[in-house]
Amino acid sequence: MAVQEWQSVPVGPVASRYVTRSECKTVLIAVHTVVAGHRLMDVVGLIESDPRLQLVYSRAPDVFGGGVDEHLRTLGALEIPWAQATHERFDLALAAAHTDLDRINAPVMVFPHGAAFGKRAGGNGQVYGLDSGRLLRDGRLVVSSLVLSHESQLETLREQCPPALDVAVVAGDPCFDLLAASTRLRADYRWAFGVRPGRELVLLASTWGPHSLFSRFERYLPHLLKQLAPDRFRVAMLIHPAVWFGHGRRQVRNWLAAARDAGLVLVEPEVDWRAAVVAADYVIGDHGSTTVYSAALGRPVLCTDLPVDSLNPDSPQSLLGMSAPRLVRSRPVVPQLRAAAEWRAGLAHDAFARQLTSRPGQAHRVLREELYRLLGLRMPGRHRALDPVPVPAPVHVVQER
Repeated sequence: MAVQEWQSVPVGPVASRYVTRSECKTVLIAVHTVVAGHRLMDVVGLIESDPRLQLVYSRAPDVFGGGVDEHLRTLGALEIPWAQATHERFDLALAAAHTDLDRINAPVMVFPHGAAFGKRAGGNGQVYGLDSGRLLRDGRLVVSSLVLSHESQLETLREQCPPALDVAVVAGDPCFDLLAASTRLRADYRWAFGVRPGRELVLLASTWGPHSLFSRFERYLPHLLKQLAPDRFRVAMLIHPAVWFGHGRRQVRNWLAAARDAGLVLVEPEVDWRAAVVAADYVIGDHGSTTVYSAALGRPVLCTDLPVDSLNPDSPQSLLGMSAPRLVRSRPVVPQLRAAAEWRAGLAHDAFARQLTSRPGQAHRVLREELYRLLGLRMPGRHRALDPVPVPAPVHVVQER
């Protein structure tokens, strides 16, 4: 249940009477969805240990807002209701979606909530997230800093919303950088997912919506699980949080009950999906960001249906979908996996990473500099190396009915 009561500490007209640490600058973390929350958590660690700052979280309105309150409670975040968040003043606000940004009283820094900018916006054909409909209100910019992952996105911005060029920051992709930093724990991730010596992990990756893998899972799962012998393969499935929280945990688990009985590892939404991508030997995925990140990390990929009309044709999603081998359900699966491995081996290791980010390994440094510029504060200390994502506990991954 969402927070209803307005908080008196650490923000509000009487907060100065009660706070223990005074004179902190305040930063609002506007969390529209669980996915947006994950993206924001990739960067809040760059500032949240600074004793000069107080971070405050709020669930921003979104059609896919289910699960956000639970997510924030799990983080131990200090949450205030959105109505209060839009009445307070903050020194900075961070978001990875666009609803109600014009109501925030603060400089707003906006991040992509997926791999690059892969979707078109509505019926106008513009690229979602770089379109004037989301970046402007009444002709004025609603963002003070727009984070891009690639130089090529500047041209799209120049075509769709020229005023936003002045606030664009090409920082690279912090999510991909964290994936790359996590590869050193691959053996630990594989053990957590039950991948023992002599077995390979096939990861099924689904976004949400009618063109997703999950929307037609009954076409794919029985066929795949029957052919991928459990003595040789472990099969795991990642599902977009919009599915988990849009349809309900119980419903998703029961829809997949037969597949789970047949050996499918259903990765719960609390588990960091990047551990599964690093652990995987092969990925079968749709047009979602997970498939793109998997290819960028060097994993062999088989693609399912591709909704060409709804994708940005210059995006990594579209380019991957047009070049990667397509899963053919009428053919044996294992030879297709081997062919995908040969296809991937024939490409440069960074072939898809170059399409995803033009600042590989630099995102957290660039973002830290931008965050402190917006806050008007001197950066403390030195930038430290990235920690890998946590190793999931097997009990949280392999779910018993």
